[in-house]
Amino acid sequence: MNRTNSERAVILAPRGRDAEIAKAMLREAGIDSDIAASLPDFIERLRRGAGFGIVTDETLRGADLRGLDAFLKAQEEWSDFPFVLLTERGGSIERNPAAGRYLDLLGNVTFIERPFHPTTLISIARAALRGRRRQYEARARLREIRDAEQQLRIALAAGKLGAWSFDAASMRLDASSDCKGHFGRAAGDSFTYEELVACVHEEDRAMMQAEVRHALATGEDYDVEYRCVWPDASLHWVQVRGRPALDAAGRALAMTGVSQDITERKVAEEKLRDFTVELERRVEERTREYADAMAQLHEAQKLETLGRLTGGVAHDFNNLLTPIVGSLDLVRRKITDERLQKLVDGALQSSERARTLVARLLAFARRQNLETLPVDVTQLVAGTAELIQRSLGPTIALELDLPGTVPPAMVDPHQLELALLNLAINARDAMPGGGRLSIVVAHESIGSGDPFLNEGSYVRVAVTDSGAGMDAATLARAVEPFYSTKGVGKGTGLGLSMVHGLAAQSGGQLTLYSEPGEGTTAEIWLPAATSAAVTHKPRFDPAMVEAPPMRILLVDDEDSVRASTAAMLEDMGHRVIPADNGQAALRAIRSQPFDIVVTDYLMPGMSGLELAAEARKVRADMPILMITGFADLAADTATHVIRLSKPFRAAELARAIRDVALVNSCPS
Repeated sequence: MNRTNSERAVILAPRGRDAEIAKAMLREAGIDSDIAASLPDFIERLRRGAGFGIVTDETLRGADLRGLDAFLKAQEEWSDFPFVLLTERGGSIERNPAAGRYLDLLGNVTFIERPFHPTTLISIARAALRGRRRQYEARARLREIRDAEQQLRIALAAGKLGAWSFDAASMRLDASSDCKGHFGRAAGDSFTYEELVACVHEEDRAMMQAEVRHALATGEDYDVEYRCVWPDASLHWVQVRGRPALDAAGRALAMTGVSQDITERKVAEEKLRDFTVELERRVEERTREYADAMAQLHEAQKLETLGRLTGGVAHDFNNLLTPIVGSLDLVRRKITDERLQKLVDGALQSSERARTLVARLLAFARRQNLETLPVDVTQLVAGTAELIQRSLGPTIALELDLPGTVPPAMVDPHQLELALLNLAINARDAMPGGGRLSIVVAHESIGSGDPFLNEGSYVRVAVTDSGAGMDAATLARAVEPFYSTKGVGKGTGLGLSMVHGLAAQSGGQLTLYSEPGEGTTAEIWLPAATSAAVTHKPRFDPAMVEAPPMRILLVDDEDSVRASTAAMLEDMGHRVIPADNGQAALRAIRSQPFDIVVTDYLMPGMSGLELAAEARKVRADMPILMITGFADLAADTATHVIRLSKPFRAAELARAIRDVALVNSCPS
């Protein structure tokens, strides 16, 4: 296998323009890729180094896959190479069980049924790269462990070894000069088995003879350490190792092996018995580190796969909810019949619950839009305490430990409040008979040895309950989306998933500790801020904001989203000119004036950010409102646009339009 850290995608799609289209989509997302001409070329490029592979199922169908199978079987233990398999319509694994053989062949594979949305390919490609990066990190840790083990083997093999052989029938011992020297004898001295036994320390003699008999009786290796007394009466330690030679019936005929004087080692161990840098302890620690690293890698890959699936589902639901919420909002303000108003209100309430559910899915998938600020966490916890206590009820005591020396943390304050409330509700359900919930905020420093947190300063928020706790199996699945122990209808299973996603997307992590009957501790680790805490703005109220009529260019590739958004804008009194892609929007901008451009973020061919950049080449101060269901936009501030998250109601859209107009009317 290659030893590079390549993040390049390799594409094998020889039919039509599939390869060029996929390469263009990846390039727009900032992902490098190569196109392979054939299956052998594809395999060779993977061997030279790649982050993941994209291949069409018709390329594999009927092909000689032995080379690909050999490549996968030759992977080192750290590697689980990710594939993206583009299937024909109706060829997904759910609708075509025959596709399952590709799952058996490729292993770490994600299926995309064609035709697919560019958002889906980009999302899955980024998730595959994140998984591959973790594999590279695991490889580095394994190399360090193996280097240490190799040095250890060299150290154990160092020293002068003596050879010996023993005939089981005649009880004859033949020893080399070095072997005799280990027992204080000269090269020419007699050294029989009886003389060997006689020189063994009386406290070790019975054990030594028992081990010899056991090896000869069972055929197992002989490995024993004991003290021996030299002719000059000095005491020494030897290690004797041997392997029995067996006949066809499995009976021991003889035994051969080596001896080693380990007196210096034993003396050193005696002197260092109170110290922790012992040789055997180091071996055990390295072995545990290796096992832990592999277990953590497996768990991280499982969560990445779940996040990849839930993120894609949540994005599609956002696109479905946007026209539903917008249309219901318009209908609610148009009708006067009280009975119909109640029906629409009920539908809007259900839509809001669905909106909250999608937000939690995006939080787990780390694709929610976060307003990250330097936040005084102790002040935030103190301000949320009253709401938490009301949620807990009178039978549960709330205890706070909020020192004043903790630095601010970089986090979205609203999402952190929601995370604390979710943890409190989980704790309440785990203590039906009452109990105690404590929240502790502390400042922690992480060194370079932590496998999942970067070295630096962190704020740790620990929420501990005295409830029923969780067993190991439940704890291992606790952050999976939709996993719940509360029973049908009593929980969505998204509370811990949301907290996990918030911590990870903020640059930290969620750590859970629990045992049955001992309660549960959830720790949210957040990066400490380097600047002073700021006061976060309250959420906007739902009231409609009035704005003068404007000429608005609306750009969205989804027909239903574009139609519902246009209806809301027209109902506000604005004139709307629609466009279904970035190129059409640019032609409109160059031919006629607009007060504001409202555009979707992820679109095929040209993204909303690219459209904003091109539009401002035509008019430098062009007001732009970006509509998005992902967090990707937060990392790009070069275009200075205001963002509106999907799904949205008419009041939120009106306020966003007002804010865009206000920002662009202010002098820079």
